[in-house]
Amino acid sequence: MKKVLLIAAATLTAAAFAVAPTLAAKFNKKVEVGQKAPAFSGVNIDDAQKSGGDYKDAKAVVVAFTCNHCPVAVAYEDRFVAFAKEYKEKGVEFVAINCNTQAADKLDKMKERAEKKGFTFDYLYDESQESGKAFGATVTPHLFVLDKDQNIVYMGSFDDSQNTEKVKAQYVRDAVDAVLAGTKPEVTETRQFGCGIGYKN
Repeated sequence: MKKVLLIAAATLTAAAFAVAPTLAAKFNKKVEVGQKAPAFSGVNIDDAQKSGGDYKDAKAVVVAFTCNHCPVAVAYEDRFVAFAKEYKEKGVEFVAINCNTQAADKLDKMKERAEKKGFTFDYLYDESQESGKAFGATVTPHLFVLDKDQNIVYMGSFDDSQNTEKVKAQYVRDAVDAVLAGTKPEVTETRQFGCGIGYKN
């Protein structure tokens, strides 16, 4: 009888592990593809306080952790501007968040940068750095694509090369196109690259 009970218990344990969700993240210690995106907030360059709830009506949301001082982030600014303009008409929101706190990344400098580069998207300053920590953002830029329910469908780099002439894979664009088509992206995670975010602790 004990042997039967032990076999039954082992079978149940094996079944439980079989149905348990597998960890999909290779390059993120905080979040997984498929889970609800963490809360995020910050002061926008128009001085309005913004949070994830302000984008609840979007068909998709792209959250980009970026900053002013990082040369890699700067190299992507024109691509962000072009993407935001093109996809805004499709009901997609592009939201940039700056969690760095050095002088070059303060809100006043963000306003100057946004005006100079012609940002048409929200650029939030999160001095608390809580948004970046919650998302597990490690570098600038670090991108996250959310579906209409704000579940994470992709995270990692914007594309596969800082050099525009060498880009072969458009990860964020492909992920957003999949969301708009009602399908899942073929690529759901890539390794992010850029300058490390300077977290206080």
